[in-house]
Amino acid sequence: MTDIIADSLTRIRNAATRRLDVTTLLHANSIEAIVSILVDKGYLESYKVKEDGNKKFIKVNLKYDENERSVINEIKRVSTPGRRVHKGKEDIKVFKNGYGTLVISTSQGVLPNDEAYKRGIGGEVMCSVW
Repeated sequence: MTDIIADSLTRIRNAATRRLDVTTLLHANSIEAIVSILVDKGYLESYKVKEDGNKKFIKVNLKYDENERSVINEIKRVSTPGRRVHKGKEDIKVFKNGYGTLVISTSQGVLPNDEAYKRGIGGEVMCSVW
């Protein structure tokens, strides 16, 4: 596997399509940062880091609305290993008129687009969610 972020986003997308309550992701610090942002923004219910021997996993609880539809309409990878996408602070101000979130890898860590804009920094756009 060359892109662990794309794999994690696909696992979340597939679990939401099947209306599962929980899905398991492989652990990496970048994945944990992305999942933490998605929990803070209300796209996921919660997450917990689990250890199984010498391997770590992230158990993610998905969130659904009152009609049992996933809160996540679309989640996709923007920057790929073959095509990196960088944006300046002016280009990340708003995404989907404020209904969506860009997750950006900056020099100050992994941040949502509104926080990166407040700090006045741009970076690599890892994924988009709305």
